[in-house]
Amino acid sequence: MKISKKLCLLCLALSLVFLCSNPATAKALSISINNEIESTTENTENNIDTAVEVFNSGTQTLYLTRSDIDLMAKLIYAESRGEPFEGKVAVASVVLNRVVDPKFPSTVTDVIFQSKAFSCVQNGDIKAFPDEICYSAVYEAIRGTDPTNEAVFFYNPTISTCSWMKSTEKKDSKSIGHHLFFKC
Repeated sequence: MKISKKLCLLCLALSLVFLCSNPATAKALSISINNEIESTTENTENNIDTAVEVFNSGTQTLYLTRSDIDLMAKLIYAESRGEPFEGKVAVASVVLNRVVDPKFPSTVTDVIFQSKAFSCVQNGDIKAFPDEICYSAVYEAIRGTDPTNEAVFFYNPTISTCSWMKSTEKKDSKSIGHHLFFKC
């Protein structure tokens, strides 16, 4: 059962009111908690995208929003449709690895929409309809599963038309499904 933040705050407020013997203290606590509830309600009503997941890379902590997760699931669907589950997790891992790498943009959105980063991005959009498996792969990567050896690049050597991908020296490469994951 999921308990809302408002309900938790309300229960806490009521508990504190009963514990406080001084009526002035109880009133002050009530006002403070009501302000927090109003602020939370306002943020929810204004659809502010707040962090819903946390990814710890060892060196950095990323706070991921619902939009980040949805965008990663779309990318996984578009880039790894037909690949094994491990390959889908690997694509999500590449995104997370790029976000924590100082050579790349520092947000999921900026990594995915970086010019020429992913072939499925066309005119600032990804035409994809991710399924539950795509979302499961995102969450698996967020939990720390990285089958890529911390790769920041991947491609399908059989169908790729990118000469840079084919000719660049690859470090710590690993094949998963039809993709090759690597660092430079």
